[in-house]
Amino acid sequence: VPEQAMPRLPLLFPVLLLLLLPVLASGLGLRGAGSRHPDCGPCRPERCPAPTNCPAPAISARDECGCCARCLGAEGASCGGRAGARCGPGLVCASRAAGAAPEGTGLCVCAQRGTVCGSDGRSYPSICALRLRARHTPHVLPSHLHKVRDGSCEFAPVVIIPPQSVHNVTGAQVCLSCEVRAVPTPVVTWKKVTQSPGGTQVLEELPGDHVNIAVQVRGGPSAHEATAWILVS
Repeated sequence: VPEQAMPRLPLLFPVLLLLLLPVLASGLGLRGAGSRHPDCGPCRPERCPAPTNCPAPAISARDECGCCARCLGAEGASCGGRAGARCGPGLVCASRAAGAAPEGTGLCVCAQRGTVCGSDGRSYPSICALRLRARHTPHVLPSHLHKVRDGSCEFAPVVIIPPQSVHNVTGAQVCLSCEVRAVPTPVVTWKKVTQSPGGTQVLEELPGDHVNIAVQVRGGPSAHEATAWILVS
């Protein structure tokens, strides 16, 4: 019996292979069809709604059916979720803390983090924000607005809130304050104008040796700002 069964085995292999090939082929075909949304019907572009409120005309893509155009999320927009909202170019969909948004949704963030300085002298929170601004700028090619360097653009100090005149009486305290903004963050000093015996005006930096004068400086309230106070008793 073994001698008669052995010759039959080689004949079974071609038959099995022939039976498996149609199954594999049909499986591949079903996988390709599965990439399309199950609710998709025939594509009729004339029935597609026009995408509105896109961050830029160029930031759009086809929907899950590959038919209608829809907006891609700008930086800070919601993404993911049941609607399958996607982020624009250069952005990634990052998860958010539980309870901050509907379940399954994320936030579009720039893949390259960090403030950048643009060729227009403005600081942008990310390179993605700069590129979006380039798309929105009329009559200017996007390549004309580009990143100059990482970090904020430098600019000279600007007094946001200057010191105000104060009327006081002898024995009371006087407090003066000011806010200054610049990049790099400014250093604020107080100086008193004094008259020398020869009639020349001299700037005396405070507090100096005055025990009745106190000076304090802190950062803020905004980025690259400094707030300074001087208290005179």
